[in-house]
Amino acid sequence: VQLVESGGGLVQAGGSLRLSCAASERTFGPYTMGWFCQAPGKERKFVGNISWNGGITNYADSVKGRFTISRDNAKTTVDLQMNSLKPEDTAVYYCAADPHMMMSTYPGDYSYWGQGTQVTVSS
Repeated sequence: VQLVESGGGLVQAGGSLRLSCAASERTFGPYTMGWFCQAPGKERKFVGNISWNGGITNYADSVKGRFTISRDNAKTTVDLQMNSLKPEDTAVYYCAADPHMMMSTYPGDYSYWGQGTQVTVSS
């Protein structure tokens, strides 16, 4: 599975961005999809994930109420809507796919990764 993120950029604090992840695989549906972020000098951390049918979503405490994950299996896309952005949200954002549908928050449980897209939030 190849994953390609888009939608990153520079935004002021309090603003919004919508990231999109497009998958090349037509069997995209059975995969749990996750979003992770990594700031310079820090470990990659969990942002949120969504179950294969979109029925279950989980979020890191730091983004609950501000970020929303959605997916369209017909279009093989997963989106991350980010509202009320803060400077501490600045990072490279990655989407990832887990074919084992574990709903894990651990990066090592995801088999496929995109190249990442930069999100910068200015104060």
